[in-house]
Amino acid sequence: MPHLFSPLTIKDITLRNRIGVSPMCQYSAEDGMPNDWHYVHLGSRAVGGAGLVIVEATAVEPRGRISPEDLGIYTDKHIEPFKRITSFLKEHGAVPGIQLAHAGRKASTYSPWKEKEQSTAGVPNDQGGWDVVGPSEIPFSEGYKEPKELSIDEIKEIQENFRLATIRAREAGFEWMEFHGAHGYLAHSFYSPISNKRTDEYGGSFENRIRFFLETVRIMRKEWPENLPFTVRISSTDWVDDGWTIEDSIELAKRLKEEGVDLVDCSSGGNLPKAPIPVGAGYQNLFAEKIREQAGIPTAAVGLITQAMQADEIIRNEKADLVLLARELLRDPYWPLRAAETVHQKGALDIPVQYERGW
Repeated sequence: MPHLFSPLTIKDITLRNRIGVSPMCQYSAEDGMPNDWHYVHLGSRAVGGAGLVIVEATAVEPRGRISPEDLGIYTDKHIEPFKRITSFLKEHGAVPGIQLAHAGRKASTYSPWKEKEQSTAGVPNDQGGWDVVGPSEIPFSEGYKEPKELSIDEIKEIQENFRLATIRAREAGFEWMEFHGAHGYLAHSFYSPISNKRTDEYGGSFENRIRFFLETVRIMRKEWPENLPFTVRISSTDWVDDGWTIEDSIELAKRLKEEGVDLVDCSSGGNLPKAPIPVGAGYQNLFAEKIREQAGIPTAAVGLITQAMQADEIIRNEKADLVLLARELLRDPYWPLRAAETVHQKGALDIPVQYERGW
């Protein structure tokens, strides 16, 4: 029976444990470039014992950034700074992952600490913002920019940018790919009926609404090494009756498995500003469990997983294959080292020699 500190092997990559650092935007880049902040932030989680460290949502084109301070990998100049990070992560035992993303209609917004000072979420173009795009001309919420509806040719251009970004990620030394299809960003806004009102082959029926997602996965996988894990993040439900549902997610996951996707990272929400989400400890775990069972594909659980025994129980009872932590690893980069002791697996992690006297 696997437990939290059992290795997880997918293709040629083995994680030293089932703990992953979930992608978390740091809003600290300039023109998408990773810097010392990202190096220390990500590197400390590798030193702290995580098996997988996934870099924050990294935009495949400038207008795909959530904020002007988001990371990007839309030029070859981004490759070398990322190489510095991936090398350090691997040196300290973690697998380096990256989440490639396009924010779509939720792009060009202020960083959280800047938004508090503004009367609108959207950054004006004369203050460093840009025009945003989406499947339909439906803004996310009041204060957000109205997106331009993408033409077929423009959809293909964005998919080409995902292809090029995949190549750059490969060259930068990443060994785990995650395509961001959640939280109301571009891919999610295509498959959700709330945000997609198109009448062409990319809108209307379930088959048409998932077309952008499946096509983009197919394009990215052609450039991603076959021996490395290719994963996706989805929003398992929109949390409203007329939106995307867990049943839709199970069907999508079956298609993704056929496309060669190795694991589904099961998040939820993000496509409505005030969805009735029953937030609580492990509130999204059931999605990972259902998709794993009914689609027959490995899953990652994410969302208010904070306690070691809680995370261990998810793995031991085969509700998911991997747990991804966000806020808890912001609070404590060394959470895995403490968790190993709590779940009686203290010998499962090598404590860095520099820190041995403190443990």
